[in-house]
Amino acid sequence: MQLDMTEIETITRDLYIRALKLLPEDIKSGFSRLQQGETDRTGRAILDTMVENVVVAERTKNLLCQDTGIPIYNVWIGRDVAFDGVALKEAIRRGCERATREHPLRSSVVHPITRQNEQTSCGAGVPIIHVDFTETPETVEIEMIPKGSGSENGSFLRMLVPADGVAAVKRFVIDRVIEAGGKVCPPTIVGVGIGGTSDLCMHLAKIAATRPLGSVSADPEGAALEAELSAAVNELGIGPQGLGGRSTAFAVHVEIAVTHITMNPVAVNIQCHSARRARAVLTPGGIRFGF
Repeated sequence: MQLDMTEIETITRDLYIRALKLLPEDIKSGFSRLQQGETDRTGRAILDTMVENVVVAERTKNLLCQDTGIPIYNVWIGRDVAFDGVALKEAIRRGCERATREHPLRSSVVHPITRQNEQTSCGAGVPIIHVDFTETPETVEIEMIPKGSGSENGSFLRMLVPADGVAAVKRFVIDRVIEAGGKVCPPTIVGVGIGGTSDLCMHLAKIAATRPLGSVSADPEGAALEAELSAAVNELGIGPQGLGGRSTAFAVHVEIAVTHITMNPVAVNIQCHSARRARAVLTPGGIRFGF
């Protein structure tokens, strides 16, 4: 299977637009579950408004949120796929630029010092592109995630030591959810990374925050921690948009990597209630779009 870079460019353009306009079904189901369990009157009213916003946005083919985010593309390459890696990254970047200019979308990407906006959603290091490899033959998966600043500002790292134990991990997560409060547009998905190095730990937290609802950590200890923390954060009373209630988070997700014997890093990355993502699967038989 040979990748066609013109096709990749078009697909990555379309994925950006799809992610901004269509909310994944697992998030819609998450809203329904929270609506059924919310006992606070204000919390219920805000959840109802959020759901109505989704319905109107999709019916009118409009954006779910004005924040087009930092564009992230995750790519998984299967066996027996021929491609030029440099050309692949260039095609993804062109697709991202085209989505911004042709739709048009608000470019949220600026230079960190001059704050200059090139109106392309691109710049040094952006779009963020992660490439990994799988055993699936003649298959390429591309996932697009527009990560908004409200939720991305809810990012935290702590370099714990082994003596701190798992209690310190739990305390760090709960304290950071309290600190973030309503600024991260709850209900959220709270992503937690544990282990690795500082940079890997933050990356794990991002993976956790953008995982589909209903998915479970592959690590048994991580899965147990997910269940415990998911229940705990919804007892904090933060609620939708921080205005009170039980619906602080759809879930807490945990991703784990091994780490050094003398450290135990933990990171938190939060995803807002507009948990947007889109995916395309390419095979010799064609292209399938989904979430």
